[in-house]
Amino acid sequence: MLLWLQLLLCLAVIGYAGYFLSRYGDIIAEKTGMSASWIGLILLSTSTSLPELFTGISAVTFVNAPNIAVGNVLGSTVFNLFILVMLDALYRRETLYSRAAQGHVLSASLGTILIAFAGFSLLLDKVGISPAWGHVGLYSPFIVLVYFIAMRIVYSYERRTLSEYTEVSAERYPDVTLRSAIKGYALAATAVVIAGSWLPFVAKDISGLMGWGQSFVGTLLVTVVTCAPEVAVTISALRIGALDMAIANLLGSNLFNIIILSVDDVLYTNGPLLAHVDASHALTAFTSVMMSALVAVGLIFRPQRRAVMGLTWVSLGLFLMYVLNTWILFQHGH
Repeated sequence: MLLWLQLLLCLAVIGYAGYFLSRYGDIIAEKTGMSASWIGLILLSTSTSLPELFTGISAVTFVNAPNIAVGNVLGSTVFNLFILVMLDALYRRETLYSRAAQGHVLSASLGTILIAFAGFSLLLDKVGISPAWGHVGLYSPFIVLVYFIAMRIVYSYERRTLSEYTEVSAERYPDVTLRSAIKGYALAATAVVIAGSWLPFVAKDISGLMGWGQSFVGTLLVTVVTCAPEVAVTISALRIGALDMAIANLLGSNLFNIIILSVDDVLYTNGPLLAHVDASHALTAFTSVMMSALVAVGLIFRPQRRAVMGLTWVSLGLFLMYVLNTWILFQHGH
């Protein structure tokens, strides 16, 4: 019971602090003139991904639980896309995909490339092909390179087209100063660092207590906790009508989450990170790839009607993929 209370405490701290982390990050972007560019998006998505970053660092350096670190990163990419299902259900004016800007296809596609490469690298390690430089897998610098190329592509696209979400977020914080925003951001980040660093210890103990695999615990329980800021930002953006900002944050977080694998790989000194985790993580990676591709299809096809339970067929497909991935990991994850 004490372990579950500690997990709930981590959820409460990360959810509460994560909301303010994202809010102050958005204010800083606006006050420094970054809101109308890709830098503002990077700042917001990076803010909501800080729990995954520090949870992963703690998992590979202090807890020696690489499965929790990798499961959290890849599980977060799946859960972020699952949040789109909740967003579609809550957005009642019209369907999510008929309202969203088609430019999000770019972020979804770039995320698909990075996530697929992570899954591909994991499977390479499982067949005995583990190119490395010291204890760092060669996939890590490649992930970093592709990430910055992706950011350059997004930047070029943003220069050619105006983003609707940035227009919605402009001048929304006239009463907050830049100094107070930076102070609030630092305090919220400190709380997230503390809770995120403690979370892997709790998750590892729960895994042993319940007899669940660390892959399953990292992909489901830890992911739900570290994704609390994304949920908070999504609901907040929906309340103010900034739908595109919410979608951009979720897809941007998926891009940043994969680069966390490189950070974890550098800090994990027992060898290439992906060579020391279960092959079941590849299932999560390619589930995320299929979900990202389905999101891209929905953004292009733009379904106008809801199919079942108030969801479009795109959201229904995302929901079924998420449930299937969770069930398989629970039944067969080591």
